[in-house]
Amino acid sequence: MEPAFLPDDAYRRRLLAVVRLALVPGVGSRTYHLLVARFGSPDDVFQAAEEDLAAVSGVGPRLIRGIRNPPTMEDASALLEECSRLGIDVIWEEHPRYPRLLREIPDPPPLLFVRGALAPEDELAIAIVGTRHASHYGLTMAERLAGGLARAGLTVISGLARGIDAAAHRGALAAGGRTVAVLGSGVDSVYPPEHANLAEDILQQGALVSEFPPRAAPHGGRFPQRNRVISGMSLGTIVVEAGEKSGALITARHAMEQNREVFAVPGRADQLQARGCNRLLRDGAALVETPEDVLQQLGPLVRPVKTGDAVVRKPVELTLNPVEQQILQALDDDPTPIDRLIDSTALSASQVLATLSVLEMRRLVRRVGGTMVQRL
Repeated sequence: MEPAFLPDDAYRRRLLAVVRLALVPGVGSRTYHLLVARFGSPDDVFQAAEEDLAAVSGVGPRLIRGIRNPPTMEDASALLEECSRLGIDVIWEEHPRYPRLLREIPDPPPLLFVRGALAPEDELAIAIVGTRHASHYGLTMAERLAGGLARAGLTVISGLARGIDAAAHRGALAAGGRTVAVLGSGVDSVYPPEHANLAEDILQQGALVSEFPPRAAPHGGRFPQRNRVISGMSLGTIVVEAGEKSGALITARHAMEQNREVFAVPGRADQLQARGCNRLLRDGAALVETPEDVLQQLGPLVRPVKTGDAVVRKPVELTLNPVEQQILQALDDDPTPIDRLIDSTALSASQVLATLSVLEMRRLVRRVGGTMVQRL
């Protein structure tokens, strides 16, 4: 169920409470949700007795002291004002713009800091990740896959890192599609610094996202943490090139734990950058060579997504030609007489029947009783 959106004053009060708890040192996303689940709200956490706090998994004396002396309302207000000044949107789980896919993972970030704009169609998203030390083959495949999937209508999500990540963002941008970069630092602190121009390009066709507040510096511990956000915002994760200890494999593991699809691009057996991908394939990841491989593998969406004039239920529908799309959009859950479909689309009977056969083979529709057809 979607969270209800609160009026401005009530929303700001709740948001300030979330910010205060999220800023307590040692309160990560898992601990935040355990505390709120136990006590009901951030304000209730601040009022909880020490013995009750100690009963929550992972809460020790140091964290209890932090909860007893949290950032003040003034501190939280100052952070929101700084974000407003920097053009950073602050959204939390009860906000309608909080990504629905991310809300479904076990430990979603309590807060997201966003530059640029997240859009409803970003629910149709795919992550593309890989090594920072990519080969020419890996960079080419990342750009080609990102471009093809972006042209089909998927948002490409990656981490703005050197190598495969940057190639994925550039491929989506070159195709005129949307792309989102998830950072391991504040969204005002682009890392690596040489990607500042790429980040500005991304802002024109997507967003920079982080769970870390402005001025948060990049450091090693934050990148594995942000990887669960990359996979969590996506229907599936494609690993293009990855060594045996690549951080991209952490993203793939998060995707598996989140019950999302995992794809891997095969590589040469004697190439170090290919060992992680080949291991994923051995362990059951879907092999991907073309954008169509990805679209075919992605299953039905939990809920339909409106993109342009179309309502998409399965990502493979993005590959349909205009006539196929027109006929599919004219159908709904109830069986529709084929004669009515011919009348409503103003297409010839032979064209409708031939197109229905194609859609049926692609398992997007089914015949009911010979004279009726139903969308799947």
